[in-house]
Amino acid sequence: MPFNRKEAAMLVRTLLNEKKRDLITIEPHQPIDKAMEVLITNNISCLPVIDESGKLSGIVSDKDIFKKVHETKGEYHNLHVEDVMTTAVIVGLPDDDVSYIAGVMTKNWIRHVPIVDGENLIGLVSLRDIIRVQAENKEVENRYLKLYLEGMHSRDKSADF
Repeated sequence: MPFNRKEAAMLVRTLLNEKKRDLITIEPHQPIDKAMEVLITNNISCLPVIDESGKLSGIVSDKDIFKKVHETKGEYHNLHVEDVMTTAVIVGLPDDDVSYIAGVMTKNWIRHVPIVDGENLIGLVSLRDIIRVQAENKEVENRYLKLYLEGMHSRDKSADF
């Protein structure tokens, strides 16, 4: 049977369950230096910003910080995450399809989408996650196509008898 693209669809919820990394966040009052330390130490490129009540209040990326360092000509040490973070955050839902999140990233030129359930941040989908899922889907699709073609080839040979 040929590969059915709908079978390859993956929900964000499934992707988050498969991720091996814990969600790392930061609070808005933290200094930019602390945000840089967390990013570098964990080899990540963004941090969801969580307020005192645990709700998503923004997102700060390495690019946001890099831009601010440049703008301030290196005089950024007195700034905090809240001075740099993006507050108009585009979010996804656990029941969104991963391909939908990929489209949101492409359309908005973003590399990360925080995933919320109600008001609670439950995960973060990165461009790396999207690429991994797409690569796995291609691998499955290629396997199905190979089996399908091998099956057709076997059938052709058996018709000779």
